[in-house]
Amino acid sequence: MKSTIQYAFKKSIPVFFGYIFLGIAFAITMCDAGFGAGWSILSSIIIYAGSMQFAMVGLLSAGTGLGTIAVMTLLINSRHLFYGLSFVEKFKKMGKCYPYMVFSLTDETYSVLCSVDQTEGANAPKYMFWIALFDHTYWVLGTIIGTIIGTALPFDTAGIEFTMTALFVTIFIDQWRSTKNHIPAVTAVISSVFYLILLGPDRFLLPAICTAVCILLLVRNNKSISGMGFEAQ
Repeated sequence: MKSTIQYAFKKSIPVFFGYIFLGIAFAITMCDAGFGAGWSILSSIIIYAGSMQFAMVGLLSAGTGLGTIAVMTLLINSRHLFYGLSFVEKFKKMGKCYPYMVFSLTDETYSVLCSVDQTEGANAPKYMFWIALFDHTYWVLGTIIGTIIGTALPFDTAGIEFTMTALFVTIFIDQWRSTKNHIPAVTAVISSVFYLILLGPDRFLLPAICTAVCILLLVRNNKSISGMGFEAQ
């Protein structure tokens, strides 16, 4: 158990540095919008939706209805439907941990889980659970720190949400450097840029993901797609 936890912690360190600052940024944004510390911490525990939590602040501040927020949450997080499918069977084998693994699968956690050493065999499910739990804990811890900072040291929060973008870029670079197969990365970049120009920043994400996934499914029978977590499951 000790070696399992140590391995999981080591693999989750990149997410630690990202989630601590993202959690801080989210909590400060919540405090700046007039929400109490309890709401910030509770939302990070039970919502845990990254970019959606940042979007939620503006929606709640504007008095948006819960139905509208629910639909927007589905649209923003619909990308999870694509890469989450590759882990469904693995999560089912984890027994009681299955619901939590589905709940805690974020972009960053998915990226780390894809790099878990599968040669460890029977220990892989334990590694995945601890990685997911560590990542979730980092986000909540960052939120707690952020509520303290936001309450004690109020300051201009303009641009603080850019920390989410910075984390994505960092993970992308790490994945690029850790694999020789860059077909998935290049496909995703080209697809994203194309739809960003065609549809704009508010509507490009889902079409870009759909296109990239379709292209990779077409070529995976001819090439080994092993980079960036697009393995053939």
